[in-house]
Amino acid sequence: MDREVITEKLEALRYCLSRLSGKCPDQVATLSRDPDLQDIVAMNLARSVQLCVDIAVHIVAESQLPVPNTMAEAFDDLHTLGVLTGDTSRKMRKAVGFRNIAVHAYGRIDWAVVHDICQHRLVDFERFAEEIQDAAALK
Repeated sequence: MDREVITEKLEALRYCLSRLSGKCPDQVATLSRDPDLQDIVAMNLARSVQLCVDIAVHIVAESQLPVPNTMAEAFDDLHTLGVLTGDTSRKMRKAVGFRNIAVHAYGRIDWAVVHDICQHRLVDFERFAEEIQDAAALK
């Protein structure tokens, strides 16, 4: 696997997570009323998921496993390869569901769910990055 590619994608992920932490307001009502904040938060959250998918597919492509059929399957494959824990794999699969709504059905986004993700689930992305770094010996 190309460690430089993974390192660059992990840095981009950290940037997105930083933007989410810095821009997501403390109150869901503030996010619900502000279309500019909604755009910043939704875009950075969708980009975070996509970066994780890109990393997963990159690693799987270098393994003996077949190319995943879905984005979510890539996280199962990382678990099979011993790169991710089962818990992290499950959480990243759920994140793909949000990404699909953000990209394909933006008008149906539940901003309370997005707010909850920003307040309580960004740690899942951080854990993903840590497990990738450990597996790829990028530290």
